[in-house]
Amino acid sequence: MGGAPGTAGRARSGRRPGRGADGRTTVVVITRDRRDELLHTLARLAALPEEPPVIVVDNGSTDGTAEAVAREHPRVRLLRPRRNLGAVGRNLAVREVGTPYVAFCDDDSWWAPGSLAASADLLDAHPGLAGVTARIVVEPAGTEDPIVAELRDSPLGGPDWLPGPALGSFLAAATTLRTDAFRAAGGFSPRLWLGGEEELLATDLAARGWWLVYAERATVHHAPSTARDATGRRVDGLRNTLWFSWLRRPWPAAARRTLRLARTVPRDRPSLRAFGLALAGLPWVLRERRTVPEAVESRLRLLEEEQRRSTARRYVG
Repeated sequence: MGGAPGTAGRARSGRRPGRGADGRTTVVVITRDRRDELLHTLARLAALPEEPPVIVVDNGSTDGTAEAVAREHPRVRLLRPRRNLGAVGRNLAVREVGTPYVAFCDDDSWWAPGSLAASADLLDAHPGLAGVTARIVVEPAGTEDPIVAELRDSPLGGPDWLPGPALGSFLAAATTLRTDAFRAAGGFSPRLWLGGEEELLATDLAARGWWLVYAERATVHHAPSTARDATGRRVDGLRNTLWFSWLRRPWPAAARRTLRLARTVPRDRPSLRAFGLALAGLPWVLRERRTVPEAVESRLRLLEEEQRRSTARRYVG
């Protein structure tokens, strides 16, 4: 298992923490062409009592996002790769992080006051814990995201010291991770780009001996943006699910999941495209394939039934 992080300074955000600031966690946001949503999120983050350093990765926006951030939030560390890196933009940001923990959120979500500190407290208290996933509240109605019930009722067991239900994966937009564990596991895969990219990283963390939990005491608010390509997300998500299964699961389990997806996803062009893209990537999958230890595979098997019943996770759009 990766070791606990040593003492680290604050992220190079240009922000000087105040007396009441919590210097343990940096917030990383990736964005593309959602200027107004991002500015709202940054205003919410700026008002947090923890006063976290914030790093924004602008994935090649064309709507003036970067200029608006530089003008209205000069203390935010702004990275501009000038192309869309997808989830890998988070890897770029984590290179700049100098705090022991990194919290991710999307440009249409934000952490509730005190939640970053609560997550950091759990990570401080449990050195075998790699990450903490927060409760998600959907705005403007203020209702719980349907996925929360599945996190709260996770079927996975774990050691007695776990401070919450053990998770097999996490939601990047609502999770605080140990920075050193993220780096040691390689971050998010450039191959997967975006869409269900968390499953592979979570499994690689588990293979290194780390644990992930759901924490009721932490909350993230999500106001889903209308500026999204639902069909494109479905294609990438389905492709990545197939790639993950082929990369890390024993062949019988990978074949079982592949066949189940083939039977249950919509029979349309996006699904056909996703399977085609997955098959086109088979050569590199076979080169990079590395099956997980049996202890981790047993957890993945336990999660399969939950995934079959899930109403919060559907390849539609």
